[in-house]
Amino acid sequence: MDAPPGGPGSPGPAAPPGPSAPGVLPRRVHAGYALGSLATGAFGTVPGLLLLPYLTDTLGVAAGAAALLVLLPKAWDVLVNPVAGRISDRTRSPWGARRPYLLGAGLALGVLFAAIFAAPFGSGPAAGAYVAVAFLATATAFAFFQVPYVAMPAELTGDYAERTRLMSWRIAVLALAILVSGAVAPLVRDAGGGGVAGHRWMGLFVAGLIVLGALGAFLGTRSAPAVPVGHSEPTLRAQLAVAARNRPFRALLVCFVVQSAGVATVLAGVNYFADQILRDPEGGPTVLFACFVGPALLVMPLWTRVGARVGKLAALVAASLIFAVGALALVAAPVLPPLGIYPLVALIGVGYAGQQVFALAMLPDCIAYDTARTGRRQAGVFTGLWTAGETFGLALGPGIFGLVLQLGGYVSSDTGTAAAQSDTARLGILLGFTVLPALLVGLAVVLLRSYDLTPARLAAAEAGAASRPTGGVVAVGAAESHEKGTTTP
Repeated sequence: MDAPPGGPGSPGPAAPPGPSAPGVLPRRVHAGYALGSLATGAFGTVPGLLLLPYLTDTLGVAAGAAALLVLLPKAWDVLVNPVAGRISDRTRSPWGARRPYLLGAGLALGVLFAAIFAAPFGSGPAAGAYVAVAFLATATAFAFFQVPYVAMPAELTGDYAERTRLMSWRIAVLALAILVSGAVAPLVRDAGGGGVAGHRWMGLFVAGLIVLGALGAFLGTRSAPAVPVGHSEPTLRAQLAVAARNRPFRALLVCFVVQSAGVATVLAGVNYFADQILRDPEGGPTVLFACFVGPALLVMPLWTRVGARVGKLAALVAASLIFAVGALALVAAPVLPPLGIYPLVALIGVGYAGQQVFALAMLPDCIAYDTARTGRRQAGVFTGLWTAGETFGLALGPGIFGLVLQLGGYVSSDTGTAAAQSDTARLGILLGFTVLPALLVGLAVVLLRSYDLTPARLAAAEAGAASRPTGGVVAVGAAESHEKGTTTP
């Protein structure tokens, strides 16, 4: 977007001029920014939860084909997200570099989401193709909302602890968004009569949540401090090179992508698990979601204190292992009473809450470290790659789960009600909902061995940047030598 003169990424009229103060942000900014998670949470949850069963049990699409229809449009975002980051880095507007996309892309996201479930072609192959095209367009709009949104924390505050508090607000709203969209959306679908008609009503309901979140984030951050956005890399190859030189970011990104795939297999399997394992297709998904997300709202302050005591990295590892232990124990669900199943789901939710809050709190630290190390502010580059990876992981989960269904011989239906399934298909559902996500989330922590960005190291890099008179070739060279394990005089 073009803008009047005034410097790159200049803030809106209500924002104070100059760079962001490194101190505490007003609570209205915390709350306003966090409201954007209504949009990201709804889009990140509902397609992963309901789109695969919508295709297999309402539109009659075979499980293997449905897996591809869910995977490919969101995998497209792997290419689109870095482009969105680069474009937002270069945007000049009276509202700053990021906020225009919160409004424009957010509103488009809501409209296109409702279109996914409009079903103008009924059931069958044409209906499946329509869903793929609509989902592709929606995923593109989401990229242009999410990338600028995730880039904002590194530009709102320079304080290490404040970024954790900002993320705690965001993850609390994200958990609420997941709870409302994931638990209520199936109820709206059923209240609307189920089948195609019920999914249309559900699509409108979730679209309303998305629009509310987009408007809330846009208006809530209008008085937030901002910093000028510097140069960004012109090509995807150059962006990948930037990320490759940031070792902490590289390790965190790969871990988060794998863990996102694990979380997404849980989301994709909720309806199938409730139907085929719990034998409760109506109330089961809502109860499972309440048990999964409800604890996240309660333990968020506790996770913040844990992170302050042991550090973000150690807390992330602990949360991931809690998730994995709960998911592995859930494999005994066929022989457990409901009172034994739901606490295990709640344990998974506790781990999920910590895994999300610390991964997202560590991302702005990696961006701040790169800025101090290189003297270039490129939040859009890093968040573009981050959200591309996250989106790919969230798409990969349903794709993997759909493949498990296909291998297990899952029988599709176009009646709006799941067909009777074999014992092999039910075993695949059980393992895909428990063992598979446990392995993905738990084992991914090994990838964090090379993450070495401590508060002291980040503070030293920022102090060096502050004392650098003209761009600091020596300081940048020293930082790069540190990355390679060498020393610089």
